[in-house]
Amino acid sequence: MNCGKVYLVGAGPGDPKLITVRGLEAIRKADVIVYDRLATPRLLLHRKKEAKLVYVGKAKDKHMMKQEEINRLLVDLALEGNVVTRLKGGDPSVFGRVGEEAELLAEHGVPFEIVPGITSAIAAPAYAGIPVTHRDFTSSFAIVTGHEYPNKTYSAVDWEHLAKAAGTMVFLMGVANIEQISKNLIACGKPADLPVALIRWGTWMEQRTLTGTLADIADKVRAANFQSPAVIIVGEVVKLREKLAWFENKPLFGRRILVTRARSQASELVDRIDELGGEPVEFPVIQLRSPSREEALAALDEAIRSVSSFDWVLFTSVNGVDYFFRRMAELSLDIRALAGVRIGAVGPKTASALRQRGLIAEALPMQYQADSLALALQPLVQSGQRVLLPAADIAKDTLPNALKAMGLEVAEVDAYENVISLEGGEEALELLRERAIHVVTFTSSSTVTNLLKALELLGEPDPLALLRGVGIACIGPVTAQTAREAGLTVTHLAENATIEGLLQSIVAGGGHR
Repeated sequence: MNCGKVYLVGAGPGDPKLITVRGLEAIRKADVIVYDRLATPRLLLHRKKEAKLVYVGKAKDKHMMKQEEINRLLVDLALEGNVVTRLKGGDPSVFGRVGEEAELLAEHGVPFEIVPGITSAIAAPAYAGIPVTHRDFTSSFAIVTGHEYPNKTYSAVDWEHLAKAAGTMVFLMGVANIEQISKNLIACGKPADLPVALIRWGTWMEQRTLTGTLADIADKVRAANFQSPAVIIVGEVVKLREKLAWFENKPLFGRRILVTRARSQASELVDRIDELGGEPVEFPVIQLRSPSREEALAALDEAIRSVSSFDWVLFTSVNGVDYFFRRMAELSLDIRALAGVRIGAVGPKTASALRQRGLIAEALPMQYQADSLALALQPLVQSGQRVLLPAADIAKDTLPNALKAMGLEVAEVDAYENVISLEGGEEALELLRERAIHVVTFTSSSTVTNLLKALELLGEPDPLALLRGVGIACIGPVTAQTAREAGLTVTHLAENATIEGLLQSIVAGGGHR
């Protein structure tokens, strides 16, 4: 068997968007990904579906693999012919022991690449509003290990020269030694009132910053029970934090938000959560697909072929638009088949999807929900007119019943199916059990029912109890009613049934952090 290749990749400090382009390429092409606890799980979403995951970090219920075992594992996996990506937090060359891994690979003739990453030594202070250099304070900085071998009888750090030469000093893995670090620097000439900051879980939702001076920082660490992992930064630049702090001031900072929408639709919500400083966790409990039942597909085809016989076609979602026109193209038809047919849409996103296909919705309700579409349509229709409703296989009867009550002839067809999905469920369940999810978002009634069912399928005995105390955000009153009927307490309700309205309700609601 041909030898594979190993990519030794720096995953960055935690924020998944700080991965390099080269690092992301290595994740996407890997047959096996070997990763530790400081590499955010969100990066693993970019892997091939068939890629094998090997966790070698420290966790509550898992024994950490020794470095020598990791080195050997990388060699063995590559010799089996795999493309292996070793995903390490920060930069692998900055106290990441990449040299030891690369040495053994080289000894066995295994091809490898070292892909640099953004080190937490720079990123964590930056996310806390502390640049490591500034022309008014210092033009140099040093990165120092704060954790040396415990059995060493002497320190490899030249404290005297460090104190004299370096402007800003950044210590990694040094929280437990903060008192000794402070004493050494003071003893070597640094002023006792020199500013110090500790940034825990820098660039993550759990980021916390503690500031003080060399004289009092150890006492503050003990009083706050400030734990690792944290970066220690010593120098005058720490004073800039008061003015430059930005990440912790974002409106959704500190909130991890579960996105239950279908992955094909979730990008807008995920991107906006990220922009507002929150951390999106994707658990797309909905999977959309074309009708699988022959009779449903036949009914859709018949409706499309005879669409010119209808007076109106009403679309209740972007999905309905997408799947309707996808099937129309498969039948070798285009929008010319809709000549003379009037169009209605439930909301602006659906109307926009129609405009992209050259169609303008005449009926557009003020409130973006199905029953409001019937009200908007009322002055535009006449009794006896024919209406086509291409929707999901689980669509509610509210709209068709309202249209029939107006004397309209309604034909309902399944444009697509909504089935339950468990993709990403294990991570979401673990975070919920750890009380690490602050808000769950629901963008339709089916996301509510599917999430509760999915949690049961994943082995959770009481999904409602699991979600108790978690913020529940709903895009509109229909979704909120479904959530309440299921036993959930709705804490955030969008005034406008849009993604932006949903996010505004979460920001305005506060709490659940």
